[in-house]
Amino acid sequence: MLVDKTSRCPTDGLNQKFRTKRIDGRTTVLTTPPTPEDLSSRMLHIVNVDEVCDGIYAGQYFGEKSGLTFEGTIQALGEAYREDRRLSSMPTKGCRDCEFKATAEEKAAGFRSGFEECWSGHFSWTSDQFERQSVLDIWNFRDKDKLIESRRVTLVELTDIDLKLKDDGRAGLSSSYRQKMQVDKARIGDNTHHLDRDGLAAEFAKWKFPLHFIDFETAAPAIPFSRGRRPYEGLAFQFSHHVVDEDGTVEHRGQFLHTEPGVFPAYDFLRALKADLETDEGTIFRYAAHENSFMNRIHEQIRQAGDIADAAELLGFIEKISKSKEKADLTWEGPRNMVDMLELVKRYYYDPYTRGSNSIKQVLPAILNSSKYLQEKYSKPVYGGDGPIKSLNFKAWTWVQFDEAGKVIDPYKLLPKMFDGISDKDFEKLMSDEDEMRDGGAAMTAYAKLQYEEMSEFERTEIRSALLRYCELDTLAMVMIYEGWREMLSEPVAVATG
Repeated sequence: MLVDKTSRCPTDGLNQKFRTKRIDGRTTVLTTPPTPEDLSSRMLHIVNVDEVCDGIYAGQYFGEKSGLTFEGTIQALGEAYREDRRLSSMPTKGCRDCEFKATAEEKAAGFRSGFEECWSGHFSWTSDQFERQSVLDIWNFRDKDKLIESRRVTLVELTDIDLKLKDDGRAGLSSSYRQKMQVDKARIGDNTHHLDRDGLAAEFAKWKFPLHFIDFETAAPAIPFSRGRRPYEGLAFQFSHHVVDEDGTVEHRGQFLHTEPGVFPAYDFLRALKADLETDEGTIFRYAAHENSFMNRIHEQIRQAGDIADAAELLGFIEKISKSKEKADLTWEGPRNMVDMLELVKRYYYDPYTRGSNSIKQVLPAILNSSKYLQEKYSKPVYGGDGPIKSLNFKAWTWVQFDEAGKVIDPYKLLPKMFDGISDKDFEKLMSDEDEMRDGGAAMTAYAKLQYEEMSEFERTEIRSALLRYCELDTLAMVMIYEGWREMLSEPVAVATG
């Protein structure tokens, strides 16, 4: 049974006929029989795969590398399981996302790291080598498997020839020269950050105050919430909005969260965003392509709907603050087209603390650990309440706190869990934004629980509160990165003497 993404949902609230509830510690699905109208549009299609299955059984699609038949593979796996015998496979670039890694705390508690055992077996690594960067950590590098196969997995073994250095003619670091910087710093143990002062200063000069920092949370549900929507069609349900004035004043000025079950939220989302941003002509910032992609998506949804009274105003707003897809039938680039801070990070800033990641979840702790200004400002309860920084969800909050080693604790770890029943490690995976298109993750999971799960009003309120706090931190993180850069640019340049 496969979902037909081109089909249209015939009724409102179809998703509400499939809800989950915890009963005696187990999740149970509660269903309401669908009506004939619910089934008038076929969203699930039967695809016959007998031929493929027959081919697997016959060895036609199976065993190309192992040389084993389907049945032979089952027998081999069964024997290894009974004998508790390790099956060894060659590491690949996919090891970066291995689910069998153990944290230091888990290893101290007696848990084993399957990742470390595997790589130790193949490359004879000792425990201290796992603390160093490897080819798995190189940002945007396509030859990882090639180097792993040649057993060159530490950064000290890489050469400029491996990196295929190329200047792309643009300001800042090209992709290959950024990789070289990562490798060179790791090779000599240089943990200082890199900042292209001239390049970043040129970008700063283009911006107009007040500065606006926005972040969206979105979902792509398999079962549409409302009539006329398609399976897996993206919908925007939440945003956060911080503002920085020219005098440095920071304010969490706006937010939106729509969690009413079975209602399509994107148009109200856009109206609220428009009201927040059209009060001035200040520069707008996003982090990665996600926000621009969803402006394009909502633009298309409005045009397809054809019955929205304020469609012209909403479409005009989108076209003012975003840029169309390259191959769209309707193209535009607005005068307030959002500035992508991720691109600024890639071109002008690198901190070895991130281990090659450009995720805001990694860049934020990195800049907090290197900026004395940010440490001094946010190690006090200045955020929210009667403090100098206005917040819609926090009171007298202290964002910079230090661990036993003197490092700044990741601010995301200071927040309460968004929902129960999930380990810290799994929650960190949900928090990842490496893919730059976040139709998933912790916020989407929480939103889905509000849509599908039977829960008390107290639980619903707690999840809403957590969603608001996490999204607020996303835009505050952007503000902190901006402030850190601003202060770095204001510092005097060290001049060599002698």
